Amino acid sequence: MSSTSSSAAAPRLRPLFLITMALLGIFAFVQVYSVQSILPELQHDLNATTVEIGNAVGATLLAVALAAPFVGMFSDAFGRRWLIITSVFTLAIPTLLLSWVDSVNGLFVLRFLQGLAVPGVTVVTVAYVGEELRGSTMVRTMTMYMSGCILGGFLGRFILGYLSDFFGWRSAFTIMAALNLAGALLIIWGLPRSKNFVANRQFSESLATLGKLLRNPYLQAACALGFTVLFSLVGEFTFVSLHLAEAPYLFNSSQLANVFTVYLLGVIITPLSGRIIPVIGVRQTVLLALGLSAIGLLLTLAQPVWIVIVAISLSACGLFVTQGAIMAFIAHRVTEGRSQASGLYYSVYYSGGFAGAWLCGLAYTWASWNGTVAMLIATHLVGWSLAWRFMPRQTMAAKP
Repeated sequence: MSSTSSSAAAPRLRPLFLITMALLGIFAFVQVYSVQSILPELQHDLNATTVEIGNAVGATLLAVALAAPFVGMFSDAFGRRWLIITSVFTLAIPTLLLSWVDSVNGLFVLRFLQGLAVPGVTVVTVAYVGEELRGSTMVRTMTMYMSGCILGGFLGRFILGYLSDFFGWRSAFTIMAALNLAGALLIIWGLPRSKNFVANRQFSESLATLGKLLRNPYLQAACALGFTVLFSLVGEFTFVSLHLAEAPYLFNSSQLANVFTVYLLGVIITPLSGRIIPVIGVRQTVLLALGLSAIGLLLTLAQPVWIVIVAISLSACGLFVTQGAIMAFIAHRVTEGRSQASGLYYSVYYSGGFAGAWLCGLAYTWASWNGTVAMLIATHLVGWSLAWRFMPRQTMAAKP
């Protein structure tokens, strides 16, 4: 790496920048999964079936999957920072409109609109980090961003669950919209302008780059594995809410919100994985993490609630580490068309989330939580096999 790149990268690791990267993750995801803590309430008030209410979670993920590749190409042509900030602002609009939704179809549409804004943060941030940083500093920054994503996923569920108990879910969505606006203002202040971005407005070149990326075996492996990761996360955390709302647990919205405190473990585990991944390699990290996650899933079949919570924690941590490893792997291995690569990855990744919400909903309808766990274990086995067969054994060079 040139000295110019090194000098440009160093200031980006100041505390303000790292905090801003975490905020990007928080405000990208604070809305995405928030409804999981109030699904039983929404299902009752909107007279929805189990599959319909599961698809309300999946709608946002489907929109992300559809929009991600195009956002990547748009960002390659017109820039990073302004698109990230605009997307965080835009997320507030459908969130506010959810306050007036009166049908499950309306819920699906507005959740879909939320998802259209998310790739402007997720896809573009990965490209931004890949351009501005290198080596171990890139890994550290990416894991900080991933910690923010995890924290955002927790805060969305936690805050909406408690707000719904105190004020009702309609007023709660209004407050959530205000939080997104505040987040956008903070990001304007803390996100530096790109120094290494070079615009590519040649559509033919973008198509050529897209073709190369589609043939890139590293990206193919990452996309396939990412599909299984979000399939599992969405399937597990969507339907464990319904499971715990039923007998013998009978959890209300606040109690379900408390369950999602397990996400805070990911805020600790993911940065630590950023130090382990360069040493033992992505492949070994993923194999170990998915194995632990599968053990956690099996333990959720026990009835005592404390065992279920511990088991969910173990399973979630394994998936968080896996996702962090995949993101570092993409940033390390893919050096051309980073926005398009991120877009392709997120398209497949969020397709997995939509599939998880839908298929695990069918499994839950068929055999309750036991059916969902069986579906998730099968998905873990697929992910483990993909990592074993297609991830390279080499470690990542831990350069400063």
